[in-house]
Parts: sequence; C-alpha cells; structure tokens
Amino acid sequence: MNGKKTIAFLLITALVFLIICPLLSIFAEAVFQNGRFSLSSAIATITENENAKMIGSSLLLGILVVIVSSAIALPLAYIFSRTSLARYHFFDIIFMIPFMTPPYIASMGWILFMQKRGLMQQLFPDLAFISDWFFSLAGLVLVMSFHVFPFMMTMMKNAMLSVPSSLDEAGAVLGAPFRVRIRKLFMPLLTGNYAIGALLVFVKTISEYGTPSTLGRRIGFSVFTTDIHRYATVAPIEFGKSASLASVLVGICLMIWLLQNYITMRRTYSLVGGKGSAVRYRKLSRPALVAAIAFIAIVVFFSMLIPLFSVTISSLIKLRGYGMRSGNYTTANYIKVFTEDTQGINALLVSIFLAVSSATIAAMLGTIVVTISRNCGKKMKKTIEGIALLPEMLPSIVLVLGIMLFYNSIYKAIPIYGTIWIMVLSYVVLFLPYTVQYVTSSYSQISPSLVAAGRISGGSPSYVFLHITLPLISRGIMSGWMMTFIIAFRELVTPSLIAPTNTLTVSTYINRQFEQGSVGKGMAMAVICILFSTVSLLILNKAILREKR
Repeated sequence: MNGKKTIAFLLITALVFLIICPLLSIFAEAVFQNGRFSLSSAIATITENENAKMIGSSLLLGILVVIVSSAIALPLAYIFSRTSLARYHFFDIIFMIPFMTPPYIASMGWILFMQKRGLMQQLFPDLAFISDWFFSLAGLVLVMSFHVFPFMMTMMKNAMLSVPSSLDEAGAVLGAPFRVRIRKLFMPLLTGNYAIGALLVFVKTISEYGTPSTLGRRIGFSVFTTDIHRYATVAPIEFGKSASLASVLVGICLMIWLLQNYITMRRTYSLVGGKGSAVRYRKLSRPALVAAIAFIAIVVFFSMLIPLFSVTISSLIKLRGYGMRSGNYTTANYIKVFTEDTQGINALLVSIFLAVSSATIAAMLGTIVVTISRNCGKKMKKTIEGIALLPEMLPSIVLVLGIMLFYNSIYKAIPIYGTIWIMVLSYVVLFLPYTVQYVTSSYSQISPSLVAAGRISGGSPSYVFLHITLPLISRGIMSGWMMTFIIAFRELVTPSLIAPTNTLTVSTYINRQFEQGSVGKGMAMAVICILFSTVSLLILNKAILREKR
C-alpha cells in the first residue's frame, strides 16, 4: 500500500511540474514586479482603454457566437433526433467536417471567397456589396459559429434523444399543439443541457486563436488570444501584460466551468426509466420536409462547401489576377511546396515528427495516469485526474504562455526552451486529456473479476496488466493517440509562440504563405493538411475496427 501511495505521489509531483507550475508562472509574472508582490501593474494593464475595450469585445463575440450557433444547431438537433430524417446517419459524419477542419484554414477560405475580386465576385458579380458586410464583426461571428455549431448540435441531439416520445404524445392527446409542446415540454427539459452547451461554446469562442488571428486581425477586431500573442511575440515584448490578460482569461474560463457544474447539478433531469424511452420519429409534412432539407442544404453549403471549395480552387489557380478563367488552373503549387525551397517539406516533416512523438508520449503518460489513479485512494485519484484533465478546461494559448515563462526561468537546469523539445512537451501537456478520457472509458468496461482471476491464477501485477488489462484498453489508447496525432499535426498556437528560430510547421507555413501573398502555395499545403488528417483518421479508425473483430 505504501508503494502505491509513493508511486501516486511521484505521479502527482510530475503532473504538478508539467501543468501547475507553468500556470503559476503566469500569475507570478502578472503580480510580481522586481521580486515584490504588486497588483498595480496587472490592474493598470486590464484597465487600459485598449485592453478594456478588447475584453468587452471578446465577451461580446462569445455571446454573439452562442446566439448564432444556437440558431443553426437547435433546428438541426431536432431534425436529426425527432423526425424521419434522423434515419440518415451519414449526416453525423458530414456535420463533423466543419469541426475537424482547422479554423484558421476555414477562415482563410472564407477570406479568399469574400474579399474584393475574390471568388464570390468572380462567380456572382452582382453580390459584390456583401464583401463589405462580411469583413466586419458579423462576418467573424458567422465564420466562428459555422465552426462550433456541430459541438452544440451533437450535445442537444443526444439530449433530445433522451426525451421519451411518450411525453410528446401525452401532450398531443391532451390537445396541446406542436408549438405549445415545444415550449412547455421540450424547452424546460432541455434547458440544463442547452445552458451547458452554450457555456462550452462561449469558452471555445473566447479561447479560439485561429479565426481571430486571420479574419479578426484583418478587420481590426482584437480578442484575448490575439492580444496575449501580440504582447508575447511582438517587440517590445511585454510578458507582464500578456500574463495579466491570460490571468483574466483563465478566471473567466474557470467561472464558466463552475457555472456549468452548478447547472449540471440543478437543471439535469432523469428521463430514462425502467419502462424504456423509445423515440418515435415524427413524419414531416411535405412543406416541413422541404423546409428541413433546404435548411440542411444551406448549412452544408455555407459551413463546408464554401471554405473547402475556396481553399481547393485557390490552390489550383496559376495567376491570381486572372481568377477562375479557363486555362488558369495548375497543380504547380503542390509541386512548389516540395521543390521550390525546403520550407514546405521541412514543415511537413516537423509536423509529422511533433504529432507522432507527442501522441506517443501522451498515450504512454495518459495510460500511466489512469492506471495509477485507479489503484490509489479516492483523494489521490481525484487529485491525479483533476490535474491531468486541467488542460482541457483552459485556453491553449494560456498554457503555452505558461510553459514559455516557466521553462525560460529554469533554462539553466532544463535547457529545452528554444528547441523542438519544448514544442513536444507543450503538445503533450495540451493533449494529455484526450488519452486520459479514452483510456478511462476503456477501463470502465473491464470487469474487476478478470483482473482478480489473473491474480488468483498466480499472475504478478505486471503480468496481469500486460496480458489482461493492456490488450483490453488498447483501443482506448489508440483512440487517444489518434486524436492527439490529428490535432497536433495542424496545431497553430504552440508553434506560433514557441517554435525555434526558422522552424516551421504545417500551420505556420500556411499562415506565413497566406500573409506574404503566396496564396497558391499556402492553400496547397492547407489541402495537403486536410487530406493528411482525413486519411490518417480513416486508417486509424479502420485499424481500431479490425482490433474489435
């Protein structure tokens, strides 16, 4: 027992060093001046007119994205949970495409489509007036809403599926029309789930860096993430101001998470009982069916087809000035990515190395975290899981900033700052929760009797783990590895902050080419990034299915 506690204590120490210490470095940088505790500098930073306006803008953006994404997600959730269209399960995959597409790539696609003399004006010259409207707060809200709506749609769809059809039928028998049943039955039962989804969308919005750094910067709209990045990377570098804003952002996110937990406890209803909760699909009338299909088509067109079409076409255009004319298409941009200079191929190789190494280390560490936490006391288990899952609750840019500050301060002891290994470590910290969650899910499906049988048969703890437990949780480990690999491959925040000099990844290469005007090469790499991520996902999914058989 003492041995288990010792191992658990060592693991907690390692997690504190990896996750907690960087966070404390942010707060220390914000409130300590010349070795003395002082809130004056932090307060001055927050109350500056420019920063105060930015904080208000960030909160406004989060609220508007929640409203617009709700208007998109709620009707879709109802259509695919309560109507006859719910039988078409391939839409579940289709509506995950916007969420799996890197937001900065989707944002670039929208910019190329909507800008003056862009693709839209070439296709529909009479709609040129829309460009001015798009390059405003309204366009930013729309683009970000199209990225996050699948998250809310999935959550609300699952919540609606848990509402028994018998409740709706009882309301209909009592004479309540459809609108009244929605207002009196559905909405009260789903209020808690919607509040949780809305809060999560709000946090994701104010924590997002990709879209604000591309579209937001173009329209002069600053948010937390772009200002934190600017203070930490643009001369004169002001880590104190960056840390102060990061502290405010952390505080907002933690308050949202606490509010979410409160709502979960107060506004969650048990709707599945012993009598079952079968859902009967509602057959739509012809006008309602036409309206539903039209709404689905509009969402698919704007959230997927426009940005993907724009990115793909831009990668194939030879001369931008000639636009989409016959004979102005070429695959040379794809060849240039790998032959014109070494930046393209090096960026791809660096991204693959970072994705593979960080996914492997995170998978190993996550498995150790879950295994040890399940074999120690409740308090230690909660402590280990709480620290390991903390990166999921915090904006990526905050953690990366903390890692910058912390490892810069201990450079003499651990000289990895400014090397590729600081990026690997950052990726591991950021994406550790994926493995922890997947492996925890796999562990929950293992009966304790299997482990007990192995021990009774004379197997040592290590033998039982290697020959019984590990094979059973391997799918969870592989799923965590897969998610880490895909997200790490196209990660933007970490390399934009702490990549070594002259080291580019796929994301920073695309961003640099886009900003420098080499749109063809940048979009060619973007297409490669999307295809590589998609193919990797399909291959790994196939491998997991083969393991299940």
